[in-house]
Amino acid sequence: MAYIEPHTKASKKASFALFLGGFVTFATLYTTQPLMPLFAQEFGVSASMASLSLSLSTGILAIAMIIAGSLSDEFGKKKIMITSMFAASIIGILTAFSANFWTLLAFRAILGIFLAGVPAIAMAYVSEEFNPKAIGTAMGLYISGTSIGGMSGRVLTGLLTDLFNWQVALITIGIIALAASITFYLTLPEPRNSEKKHVNFRDMLLAYKIHMYNRPLLAVISLGFLLMGSFVTLYNYVGFLLMEPPYSLSQTFIGFIFLVFLTGTFSAMYMGRKADIYGNPLILRVSIGLMAAGALFTFVPSLAVIIAGIALFTFGFFAAHSIASAWVGEYAGFNKTQASSMYLLLYYFGSSFIGSFGGWFWTHWHWIGVIGLVVILLALTFPLIYYAKHHQPGVFSSLSKRKKKHKHYSL
Repeated sequence: MAYIEPHTKASKKASFALFLGGFVTFATLYTTQPLMPLFAQEFGVSASMASLSLSLSTGILAIAMIIAGSLSDEFGKKKIMITSMFAASIIGILTAFSANFWTLLAFRAILGIFLAGVPAIAMAYVSEEFNPKAIGTAMGLYISGTSIGGMSGRVLTGLLTDLFNWQVALITIGIIALAASITFYLTLPEPRNSEKKHVNFRDMLLAYKIHMYNRPLLAVISLGFLLMGSFVTLYNYVGFLLMEPPYSLSQTFIGFIFLVFLTGTFSAMYMGRKADIYGNPLILRVSIGLMAAGALFTFVPSLAVIIAGIALFTFGFFAAHSIASAWVGEYAGFNKTQASSMYLLLYYFGSSFIGSFGGWFWTHWHWIGVIGLVVILLALTFPLIYYAKHHQPGVFSSLSKRKKKHKHYSL
C-alpha cells in the first residue's frame, strides 16, 4: 500500500486538512453549549431543555454516521467529508435566524445529519492512509483540530454574544467554518488505499454484525460513550455554576474559560505519541485518571482552582479520546469505517443522552450531583480497558468463523 509517510509534504497537507475537518465539526456543533443559560432565560425553558440544543444534534449525528460511513465507500471519503462540511457551515449560519426555540432545535437536528459525514470518515482515513507507525500522532492532530474548533466556537460565541447577540455569534462562526471547508477541499490528498464500492445494505449490515462479535473491539468502542458523556456533562452545566453567586461571571468570561481546550490540543498529540511508545492501555488509564482528578478539583470553592481543574480534565479527555480512537482502528482490522462509526455512535450518544440526563443531577443535587455522575462514568472505563488489553490474542477468532460462513463478502 502507498501510505502517507511522516514528515513528507503529503503528510503535512493531509494533517492540516484533517485538523480543519475536526475544527469545522466541533466549532459548528458546540456553539450552543455556552448559550444554554441564555436560551433558558430567553426562551423560558429548563436547563435540561436548553441542553437539547446540543444533545439533539449529537444524538442525530450519532445515528446518521452509521449511514454516512458506508456512503463514503461508494462516493469516496473526500467527497462526503467536503459535502458535509459545506452543508454544516451553511446550516450553522441559518440557525441564527431561528424565530423560536423549536425552530432552533429543528436547524440543530439538520446540522447533526450533515455533520455525520466527517468524524467517522476522518478516523477511517487516518487508519487507512497513514503509515501504521504514525497513526497515533496523526489521529492526535485530528483530535487537536476538534479541540481548537470546540474552543473557538465556544469562546467566540461568548464574546460575540456579549458584544452583539447570539445571532451574530452563530453567523460569524458559520462564515469561518465555510472558509475552513474551502481550504480543506484544496488541501486533503485523495485517498489511495480505500476502494470505492457500491453500497450494498446487506454487506453494510454484515460488516457491523461481524464487528459485534469482536468483544475486545466492543470494549474499546464503549469507552467513547463514557468519555464523551462525562466530558459534555461537565461542560454543559459548569456555565450554570459559574453564572451563579459567588462567581456571577459574564457570558464573555465563561466563554474564555474554554481556552483550556488548548490543553487538549497539546495532550492529543503528546499523549498520542506516548501511546505509540508505551502502549494504548497504560496511557489511556493515565489520561482518564487525570480527567477524574480535574473533575474533583472543581469542588474547591476558588475560581482559579476550578479553572485549573477544568483544564486538567480537558487535557485528560482529549488524550483519552485520541488514544481510544486509534485503538479502534487497530482492533477492527478491516471495515475500519464501520468500526469508527460504531465508536462515534456511542461517543455522540454519550454526549446526547448523558449530557441531557446530567441536567437531572444538576436540578436535584447541584454541582455535587454533576461531578458524582462524571466520576462514576470514568470509573466504569477501567474494567473495559482491562478486558480489551487482556483479550488481544482472541480478537479475530470469531471473525474468522464469520468470514468462512460468508465467503461472498469481501473483507
